[in-house]
Amino acid sequence: MVFEPSRPYCVLMLWILYNLLFPIVFLFMLPKFISRMLKRGGYGQHFEQRIGHFGTQTKARLREHRRIWVHAVSVGEIYVALRFIKAYRVAHPDSYFALSTTTSTAHKIGREAIDERDVLFYFPVDLPLIIHKVLGIIHPLRIVLMEGEFWPNLIRLADNRGIPISLVNGRMSGNSYKGYKKLKPLTADILRRINPICVQGELDAERMQGIGAPADQVHVMGTVKFDVAERDPEGEKTAEGILKKLGVPDDAAILLGGSTWPGEEDALCTLYKKMRADFLNLFMILVPRHVERAPEVIQCLENHELSFARRSQSEEFQTLEKTPDVLFVDTTGELRNFYSVADIIFVGKSLCEHGGQNPIEPSMYGKAVVVGPNMENFPAVMSVFLKAEAIAQVPDFQGLEKTVRQLLLDAPLRTALGERAGRCVEKNRGAIERTVELIGE
Repeated sequence: MVFEPSRPYCVLMLWILYNLLFPIVFLFMLPKFISRMLKRGGYGQHFEQRIGHFGTQTKARLREHRRIWVHAVSVGEIYVALRFIKAYRVAHPDSYFALSTTTSTAHKIGREAIDERDVLFYFPVDLPLIIHKVLGIIHPLRIVLMEGEFWPNLIRLADNRGIPISLVNGRMSGNSYKGYKKLKPLTADILRRINPICVQGELDAERMQGIGAPADQVHVMGTVKFDVAERDPEGEKTAEGILKKLGVPDDAAILLGGSTWPGEEDALCTLYKKMRADFLNLFMILVPRHVERAPEVIQCLENHELSFARRSQSEEFQTLEKTPDVLFVDTTGELRNFYSVADIIFVGKSLCEHGGQNPIEPSMYGKAVVVGPNMENFPAVMSVFLKAEAIAQVPDFQGLEKTVRQLLLDAPLRTALGERAGRCVEKNRGAIERTVELIGE
C-alpha cells in the first residue's frame, strides 16, 4: 500500500519548505541587489525597510491612522496602484494608504506622485518574523496586492489576523501558471485567503481557478492599465521641442522603439538602415527599458555607424552641426511623451525576449503599434487589441521589416491602424471603478 499524505500535511510541509528555502534564495540574490544599488543609485536608500526597520518618523506616520496597505512591485504596477488609490479615495474620501514597492524606480515614481496623507515604503522581505513585525506597525485595514504579488507569509499572517486581502488587476502568464500548478496545494491555500481576486481576462480567471482559487472569489474586471493610460500635455510639448532642437523636419516619419531589451536595438538599427535608402525622411528614436544599459545601446549605434544624440545632453543640441540619425532617450519616465511624436511604434521585450511591454500607452495616442510574437505578459490586452484589429503582431524580424515598410508606404493604412488603437483604449476604460466598487462592498 502506497502512503499518500493528507492535504493538510502537504500544505504544512510546503509552508515549512518555503520558509526554509526563501532565506537561502534571498542570501543568494543579495549580490544582485548590491549590484543594482551601485548601478541605479538610490536602490540602497531606505534598504533597512526591507528587513522591517522603519525610522521613528515613518512609524509615527503609519500609526496616525488605520490604513489600507497597497503593494506594487515595479513601474507598471505602481501606476496601477496610484490610480487605484485615487479612485478609491473618490469613493471613500476619508481613506488613508500605506504604499509599498520593491524597485527603486517605482519608489521614485511613487515618491513624486503620492498624496501627502499617504506613506511610501519599501516592501519587506517575506519572512515570518519580518512580516509579523511590519503588520504590527501598520495594523492595516486591508491589504491590496497588484497583478500577481502572491507573497505567502504576508498573505497567511494577514489572514490569520483577520485582515482582508484583495488582488487588483490580476494576471497570470503561461509560464507562471505551469510553475504554480506544481505547487497547487500551497497556491490553493494562499488564494483561498484572497477575496476578491480581480483579474484582467477570462484566461487569467481560468488559470487562477486552475491553481486553486475558489471560483466565487474570482472576478473578471478587464485590465486597469486602460485606465492608467493618461496623457501628459506638458511632457508632449517637451518631446516636440527636443525634436525641433535636433532639426527633425515636421514631415519626418518617426519610427520609435520603446522599452527595448537586448537584441532589439540591433534589430531596429538594422531595419532602420535598410529603410532609409527608400524613405529619406525617416528618423528613429530609441528608448530602452533600462537606462543603465546606455553603454550597450551606444555601442550598438556605433557598430551600425549611426550618429545619435542623447536626450540627457539636450542642452548641447543647438551646437550640433547636423541632425543625427537617431535620438537615444537615456532618461527615465519620458517614454510616453515620445510616443506622442512617433508615427510607428515598436513595443519591446516582444521580439528578442519573452513577456512583452505594455502596448496600451502608445495606442492611447492613436499610433500604429507593432509588437513581436512574445506578448505573454499581456494576454487579456492583446486579445482585446487583436480582436479589434488595433495592433500589428509580427512573428519575427522579417515580419517586423515587412510590416514597418508597409506602414511607411501606406499612410491611410497607418492612420487607420492608429485610430482603431485609440478607440480601443477609450472603449475599454472603467475597470478601476468596477474594481473599487467590488472591493468597497
